[in-house]
Parts: sequence; structure tokens; C-alpha cells
Amino acid sequence: MCCPKNRQRNSGWHPVVDQVEKGELTYKQAQDRYGIQGRSTVLKWLRRYGKLDWSTARHTAMSNSEETPEQKIKRLERELEDERIRIMVLDGMITIMDQEYGAGLRKKYLSGTARTLQAQGKVSLSRSCHCFGLSRQSVYQLLQRRRQRQSELEPLYACVMRLRQHMPRLGTRKLYHLLADDLHRLGIKLGRDGLFDWLREHRLLVQRRKNVTKTTNSRHWMRKHPNLLADHKAYRPEEVFVSDITYIESDQGVHYLSLVTDAFSRKIMGHVLSHEMKASDVVKALKQAVRNRITTYPLIHHSDRGLQYCSGLYQSVLKENNITASMTDGYDCYQNALAERVNGILKQEFLLHRCKTFEDLRQLVKEAVQTYNTMRPHLSLAMQTPEVVHQKASGIHPLAP
Repeated sequence: MCCPKNRQRNSGWHPVVDQVEKGELTYKQAQDRYGIQGRSTVLKWLRRYGKLDWSTARHTAMSNSEETPEQKIKRLERELEDERIRIMVLDGMITIMDQEYGAGLRKKYLSGTARTLQAQGKVSLSRSCHCFGLSRQSVYQLLQRRRQRQSELEPLYACVMRLRQHMPRLGTRKLYHLLADDLHRLGIKLGRDGLFDWLREHRLLVQRRKNVTKTTNSRHWMRKHPNLLADHKAYRPEEVFVSDITYIESDQGVHYLSLVTDAFSRKIMGHVLSHEMKASDVVKALKQAVRNRITTYPLIHHSDRGLQYCSGLYQSVLKENNITASMTDGYDCYQNALAERVNGILKQEFLLHRCKTFEDLRQLVKEAVQTYNTMRPHLSLAMQTPEVVHQKASGIHPLAP
């Protein structure tokens, strides 16, 4: 006969084991509710007195295949409640974006998604619209507006391709500036962000390229000049010339392009394509830039510390034309950033096709420089071209202090 103490102890596990096995409580919840001491007491009761296999301690009651109907219902109810909360939070986030930022996500993306699911026979359009509080009519109206808008923007493609024919990798901001007259003529209302979206939709956005190759040897015995541009900024055309050399390849090998650029107007004043980086080749670009000058203002010539620029031949041409030499403090591309930037523009936006011969490449470079100077607007020049800004060289420029 069992003693009263054992009967009292054994009678305590009946409701705990039944509730845990039915899925009404987890063993931890049962432990907290009934104030059961010990971290594993409930698990010991389940192993000893339960009807299910509790041979291993688990945080969940059991696998889905071992669930009782009651436990399955409880689990599904919890999952359904979690999903309801998740959807409620997401819906609140979408509402905030629509109200505060004008995103219009529901109408903008539901139409395409719902029509796709409808075509696949998964969900009807009416059902999808009902779940998001929209009407089928609003979706159809949105699709009609999109088709009408696409029809209105069709002439834009020819205008964009006309500009891209000369400047294949022209950025969208500059492209939008050049398209202003065409948009007005065609009666198309399109903002800059709208042009970004339209180009993205037609896969016409320009992808950035990055290619850095060192062409400067600044470790040599020749005389180097101090950096005069550290605390100096150009306020007029032909006040500062910046020079640099970059490489370009053709089927005949590697060639070198020497550039001399006006720091204020960003106009390329002189350029020479050569087979080698000789001082005699690089100096040709400097002489061309001197011939193209239209003023007699004092001039600073800034470059890196390359052998070509430190050579006696190059320095003698600077002295003959009363041009003051300035150089970077070392191999620091940021101290000659403008010249590096012009190199990058020519290579990344214009010189995109590999030429077969040196002469073909020379002609391509000539056309690229002409297009750069006369057609390509600059953000730093208030969307004017280098040639237009440079023609203001007579007198003091409005931007001067």
C-alpha cells in the first residue's frame, strides 16, 4: 500500500504531463505555472509517466510526425498568429512608405505580381486585390496608364541613342541636361529621377568601370619642382595647365596618350598619341597646348614627377614660354586629380572600342577630344561644355573672387 506522501507526490504530475503532451503547455511553461522546482523535473515526469517517447530532452514537444491532433492544432494556431503579426508589421511598413514617401508600392508592384500569379493559375486577381485593399479596376487603370506612358516615351529612345552615339557612356545627369530641348519639343514631362528609371527599365544605365594602372616613375635623380597648387585654385582659363599620361591598347600593342588640360575650363588644350613615353613625344602635347592659348596670362604647369616632365627638354619648353613648373609631392594621384579624371573620362566614356591599327586609334582619340571639348557638359561647369567656358577667357571670369 502506497503511503500518503507518495500518493500526494504522484498525484501532482497527472495534469502537468497531460497538458504538455496535448500541446497546451511546453514543459518550461508548465514548470513556471505550477512552481515546480528543478530544471529537469517535468522532463523526468514525462519520461516516467508519459505516453509518448521522451527519451531525449527537447525544447519543442516533439516532431510533427509524432504530434497528437491537439498538439498539431496548437502549433498551427501559433504559426498562424506569428504570420498574422508579420503581415501586420509589413503592411504597416508599406503604409508608412506610401504615405510619407509617396512610394505607391501597393499599386506599383501588386499589378505585375498579381497578373503573373493569375496567369500561372495560382491566385485570382480579385483575391490578390482583396487581400491588399485594392480594387481590380485600380489595377487595370494603372496598367493602362503605364501603357500610355510607354507610348509617350517611345520617341525618347531615338534621342538618347543619338547622344549615346557620340558619348556612349555619358552619365544620366549630363544626359538629362542635353535632352532638355528634345523633351520640350516632344512635349514629354520627365524628371531626372524618371529618366533614371526609364534608362534602368531599358537597360541603358552606364555601369561604372575601374581600371588603375601606374605609368609614373617618380624615383629618379632629376630635379623636382614644388607643388604650387596645394593652396591655389584656378579662377580663370589658362591660369593652370595640368598634364598626365595614360596608356591605350590596340591590336598593334600598347600606346601612350599625353594630355594637357586647362584646370579651370576642363578643356583639353593639347594631346599626342605615341608608341613610347619619350619626353620628345610628351612635349608635343605641351607645344600644341601653347599654340592653342588665346590669352597671355601668367600660367602654371602642374604634373606628376614622371621622368618626361622632369626632363631637360620638357623644362626648357616651359621656360621658353614663361610657364612656371609645379609638381606633386610624390606618387599621389589625388594631387593631380583633375588630370587623372580627364584620362578616365576619355577612356571610360569615349575610347571604348579596340582599334586595329595605331592610325585608327589616333583618329578615334582626335574625335573623342573634339566631342569632349564641344559636346560633353560638366557638373563642375554648371552643365556647360569646356569649349564654351574657355571662350570666356577675355576679361575676369564671373566666378573669380
